[in-house]
This record gives sequence, structure tokens and C-alpha cells, in this order.
Amino acid sequence: MHLALSRRRLLQGASLSAIAPALAPLGETVLLAGAAPASAQVSTGQPDWRHALSLFGEVKYPADFKRFDYVNPDAPKRGVARMGANGTFDNFNFVVAGVKGNIGAGVALVYEQLTTASLDEVSTEYGALAEAVSHPADFSSVVYRLRPQAKWHDGKPVTPEDVIFSLDAFKKYHPQYSAYYRHVVKAEKTGERDITFSFEGPGNRELPQIVGQLFVLPKHWWEGTDSEGRKRDVSATTIEPPLGSGPYRIKEFVAGRTIVLERVKDYWGKDLNVNIGRHNFDELRFEYFRDSTVALEAFKGDQIDWRVENSAKNWATAYDFPAVAEKRVVREEFPNRSSGVMQAFVLNIRRDKFTDPRVRRAFNFAFDFEEMNKQLFFGQYKRVSSYFDGTELACSGVPEGQELSILETVRDKVPGEVFTTPYQNPVGGNPEAVRANLREAAKLLKEAGYEIKDRKLVDTTGKPISVEILVQEPAFERIALFYKPSLERIGVATSIRIVDNAQYENRLRSFDYDIIIHSWPESLSPGNEQREYWSSQAADTTGSSNYIGVKNPAVDTLIDRVIFAKNRSELVAATRALDRVLLWNHYVVPQWDYPKIRTARWDRFGRPSEMPKYGLAAFPALWWFDAEKAAGIGKRS
Repeated sequence: MHLALSRRRLLQGASLSAIAPALAPLGETVLLAGAAPASAQVSTGQPDWRHALSLFGEVKYPADFKRFDYVNPDAPKRGVARMGANGTFDNFNFVVAGVKGNIGAGVALVYEQLTTASLDEVSTEYGALAEAVSHPADFSSVVYRLRPQAKWHDGKPVTPEDVIFSLDAFKKYHPQYSAYYRHVVKAEKTGERDITFSFEGPGNRELPQIVGQLFVLPKHWWEGTDSEGRKRDVSATTIEPPLGSGPYRIKEFVAGRTIVLERVKDYWGKDLNVNIGRHNFDELRFEYFRDSTVALEAFKGDQIDWRVENSAKNWATAYDFPAVAEKRVVREEFPNRSSGVMQAFVLNIRRDKFTDPRVRRAFNFAFDFEEMNKQLFFGQYKRVSSYFDGTELACSGVPEGQELSILETVRDKVPGEVFTTPYQNPVGGNPEAVRANLREAAKLLKEAGYEIKDRKLVDTTGKPISVEILVQEPAFERIALFYKPSLERIGVATSIRIVDNAQYENRLRSFDYDIIIHSWPESLSPGNEQREYWSSQAADTTGSSNYIGVKNPAVDTLIDRVIFAKNRSELVAATRALDRVLLWNHYVVPQWDYPKIRTARWDRFGRPSEMPKYGLAAFPALWWFDAEKAAGIGKRS
């Protein structure tokens, strides 16, 4: 099971769940591309306008570039792409996606952002709704200037008032965006097409860029009335198709079952350099299925065209049907060079049973990853050993240099092993190793005050310890079922609860669980999202991604060191320090990762000859309908 996600994917929630591989890593810590020295800016007194912002200073494409190198500028605009989505949907209001209802797949494509990411650069954004951007050398504010031609689908212009309305709405009603934009204290119109965002203080280098990733909503539409005369409410769910300014609009839908997006033929941004060769399908169809097993059968029956396969077992055994042998279905893996991930059994430390780190560590000793990998996953996975696994940000060995200096500032607040011992997961895979690990788990539980009575783990009052692993589909259930006997061998009564998507989301939002399976995406340049994942404030925020319940002063301090890092080397050192402290608190039982995206498709599509380095599969964003290929494999079912 591979659940790696990009940072954009995290914030956009389920709205792009069916097309997550098309997303790029989010640009984070920001250096203004080609910015003049501070002295020059002061002497002129004028904004230093730029067409792009980049993590590493210089951007690849000049202001007058014609298109991104990785697109096909001659891609035909036609055809339909059919994708699957699991569960259900009952909401098209992106603003409350984090706390209410289930957002419809693809809704984000109805909207535009101020900027858009380049898929062949790390953390670089070019103008979309905005034509220019400027910020002072101390990163205390940023100004975005809107394009004069930017229009809503009803023909009205996109205005600074729309941008301000959008920021206010997301900060007020969406917990994840609220944390993300926490340090943006004010947005105001400062010119006919200019919006100035003021920050809480200087030094947060990523804020100018993440402001550009704001989805802009139409103020006039949300403050108006629907077809029945009812006033719209941006704080509530709705299945009224929203007005947007993006390349697609919702054409039709069947609540909970199907969403059809149609390409906007007179889309104002179709000729922008950042859009050439993109958005090539006339229609995008999202078909909903109860779970991934049903979705796989639908794919085999040619009910959907494209599938991302997250199951190692399916990848090894389920693609032996005739269309694969006949090459009408193509299986292909795309490398993930854009992000790392921590995927794990997540222990909810809001529950008394998990407050002691020795108990949490014992749960890791009970997990035999090596045997699970062999039995369930055909040996395809490697164990995750970092919250930033697969990137240079992962800690290793013992801390030294700048990382050690940073950790010294929190020495009295972190486990001693942080300074003396490289982090390692227990290794199983054979009977001797498993027995040794279970003995170590029992020892840790005894040290924490628990004992075994009648094969049951009990606390000091004699109360048995039990846990429930909450899952939302059968693919996860078999993982939990494999773990269950190991927990029971150390006396922990273990149950597994499988619930539907709506119940699962509601229980996650209210942190009503003992253990879940979850993954946190990590980009190549972490920043403000770390507060959403691990901060004390997020632990008490309904709908946040702090599913563990971390409330740790040392972690809060290290998050700030990451966010306010002054250069790349400091960012790497601070991130490694944060990683090390999270690991040695044993908040999770790390699972596994796979460095590629597995995909299967009916061979009806074309794509650029060279795919972008950081674009993953980039479907459907850069692909197109190939009529000749489609004719060769027969009509759709």
C-alpha cells in the first residue's frame, strides 16, 4: 500500500483524489527569483516585480517564455478521460472540505490560483491569475498583481476583492488552510489589480510563495443567491456547481456517484504560457466506487480509463486479464522524485493508553514488517525510518554540526537517545528475531507499569488494555489483520473496525480512534505545513492533520526553526533535527514506502515524449486523447 502524497494534495484534500499523480510538490521556502539587493530596492523605492518565485533563487524560464519544456504544444483538445474515486461525495464547496462533507473529485480544477507550479523545477511557481509579484528583502509582506484578462466563467473580472474574500474564507472555515496561512495577518487592495498581504513578522521566507497558492473564489457569486433564491453560504456544504475561473466547469453530476467536468472552451487563460499543452481533454469523468476492489473490477471492465494502483498484491497478481496480455491495457511506473513520506500505524496519544513512549515503542517491537512484506507485498516495499523518508532531509547516524547545534537548544526537552543513538526500527522476519522483539516489547510494557495476567495486558488497577484499529476499506483491513496477532501476543486485546468513508472522515476530524493507518506527505522543502502536522495548536484543532496529538514544546521550537531557516543548509539541519525528535518519541509504528507511482491505463492516450522530473504521472494534466490508439483497442464499454 503506497500512500505518498504531495503537499498540494494535502491541502486540496479529496477534491483531487482521483488525479493526485498529476500534482507537483508545493513550492515552499522562497527566494525571490533574480531579486535586486535590498539596497537597490530601498534606493529606488519601487516594487521589484518578478514573474516567478523560486526556492533556489534563479528560475528556469524567463519572463517571456512561450511554454514549459515538458508539454506538447500541439496536443489535440478532444476526448474524454474516465477516472475512479473511492467512497462518495456530497459537497462542492472547497472551503469547508476539511471539516464538512466529502468534497467532489476534481473540484479544484474549476478554480485558479495566483500562481502555478513548474513540474521540472523544485519549488518554483509562475504566474497564473497573477501576472507579477514583489516582496521586500525581509519577507514581511508580498504584493500580487492580477492579470487584466482574468475572468470568471460568467464573464466578470477576477478582482482583488475576490482574493481577499478567499483568504478570509479559507482562514475562517478550513482548519488546514487556517494553519497554513496563520501568519498572514492582513490582505488589502493596494492598486486597481494589486493585493498586498502583510505578515505577522519578517523572516518567514516561504510565505510570499504559499500565498500565491491560494485558490481564488468569486465573492459576488458566494454573496449572491442560488436558482431558488436562497442566499449562498461559504461556511456550509453545497452540491450546487460552483462558479470558477479555471480550465474546467462541472457539467453534470449524480450525487455520490458521478461527476463530469467539461473544458471551458472560452477559458480566459488558455493561451497563457503556463497553460500551453495542458488541459487537453474535453471531459473528465469521475466515477465513484464503494472501495478499491470494486474500482479495480470496473477498470478491468473498461468502465474507467486510468488507475493508480496502491496495492502491491494487486500489482503482482491482479493484472493478468486478457487486455493486459493483448497490450490494450498498459501498466507503467513513474518515479516519485518530488516528495518523501511517513506512512504508519498512528497511535492517538490523546488516549491515556498511549501517553507513555515505552508503550508506543513496544507496539513497534510487536510489528513484524519483514514477514508482512514477504507474505502480503511480494517483497516490494522497504521500511520507512524517517518522517522525511526518501529525501536528503531524513536524519541519519548521530547529530553533528549545525543539526547538533539546533538540537542543543532543546536538549532538556527531548529523549537522551536523540544525541547518542541512530534511530532504527526493530527487524523481524524470522522466528528468533520475532521472539526477541516480543521479549523487548514485554520488557518495555513492564517498565511502563503493565503486567500480563491470564494472557492479558493489564494496568496497575487490573484493567485490561485493548485497542481498536480503525480502517475504511478492505485493503487496509488485511494489513491490520496481520498486525493483530502480534499485538495479542503481548497481551493487547485488538479489534478492527471497518467503516464507510463518511464515518471515517468524521471520526478522523474529531480524533475519535485508538489507531489509524495514515501517511503524511513531505516535500523537498518543508515549511508551514509542519505546524498542521505536529504543533501543539493543531493537536486541539478539529480537522487538523495532527492525528497523533503531538503537544511537545521541543517539536514546536523545531518547527519554527524549519519555517524561519535563512538558507538551504539551515533548513536541512533543522528538518533533520525535527525528524530525529519525532522518531525518538515513538509516536507511530512506521510502515513502508515505494519510490514509484504504479499506474494502469487503457491505451487511448498520448503524452509528452519526456515527462517532467517532478511531475509523477501528470495525468490528466499533460496527456491527451489519441484517436488512432483508441481506434486500435476498440470502443469503450
